[in-house]
Amino acid sequence: MKYGRSYNFSAGPAMMPEPVLEEIAAEMMNYRGSGMCVMEMSHRSKVFQQIRDEAEADLRKLMGIPPEYKVLFVQGGGTLQFAMVPMNLMKNGTACYVETGAWSKKAIAEAKKYGDVRIVASSADRNYSYIPDCSDLEIPEDADYVYICENETINGTTYSTLPDTKGKILVADQSSMFLSRPCDVSKYGLIWAGVQKNVGPAGMAVVIIREDLLRDDLDPKTPVYMNYKTHADADSLYNTPNCWAIYCCGKVFKYLLDRGGLEAQARRNEEKAAVLYDFLDQSRFFTGAVRKEDRSLMNVPFVTPSKEQDADVVAASKAAGFDNLKGHKSVGGLRASIYNAMPKEGVEALVAFLKKYEAEHA
Repeated sequence: MKYGRSYNFSAGPAMMPEPVLEEIAAEMMNYRGSGMCVMEMSHRSKVFQQIRDEAEADLRKLMGIPPEYKVLFVQGGGTLQFAMVPMNLMKNGTACYVETGAWSKKAIAEAKKYGDVRIVASSADRNYSYIPDCSDLEIPEDADYVYICENETINGTTYSTLPDTKGKILVADQSSMFLSRPCDVSKYGLIWAGVQKNVGPAGMAVVIIREDLLRDDLDPKTPVYMNYKTHADADSLYNTPNCWAIYCCGKVFKYLLDRGGLEAQARRNEEKAAVLYDFLDQSRFFTGAVRKEDRSLMNVPFVTPSKEQDADVVAASKAAGFDNLKGHKSVGGLRASIYNAMPKEGVEALVAFLKKYEAEHA
């Protein structure tokens, strides 16, 4: 780590790769001879059009996105997507949701405003510490889609196998695992991801949607901005988009392509997570909060024997140069978010700190 930067284990906004930040800094005052910063330029300019087009092309290459899918850059982050999904996809007025933690619960609460929501599987019985069996879900014939939060940021769980949707459209919130491993986009009808965790600055979501799901026949009261077709028809330039986020995300897409793509990134993430999980598995003081087979590679929640010791670890970690290890207020404990940009050295340094703390306090 350079520039006196700390290891930031925040769940989002989160770390970005240092080479990307250096490139952004070098272009801050004058982007490639344009005479201005990207934050200052018109979204209708040829310069920004190239930035947007390259970002989409690189994301398509990175994920192998089929041509029949549209890539949208939509403002508003995840909270807006909780509403946009049911507003656009609830044709029959029924949708199935898998409840696996805080973010799927928020999506469920929002979707209930627009139709009949069936919770077809849940892990609430064990405080969302596992992914429920989704191999034989009871999905009604008139269901419009099946929705999952593929990686629960707060609870630290992730799917190793996608649900059997019985032929219905699969919708996935991939926010906290987006671009962390290869993804077969053809298995989904719609993927969305808030970019502030693994890709760029806050304020935008990437939406990947199959073209046949774009509709002209939404409720007439639907705000024009809330229609995916609005963004698809205008190449995400219907109104002034989050130009800065698109620019920064585009830099990260190129960075990942240059480092071997998502297969190589997945290997790095597996190695990095193993450092922390191997420690937690042998520790007598710190305990992982998630069933082993459902552990996230991105978000690692864990606890000490008491809430008081949890708080003391957070304070000591901050003093030692590790930021944002406090667990989410809804669950407590500790949490290390180790997204793509977190180097393995950062996780190794954290484990060394935790070992020292355990030796002194256990």
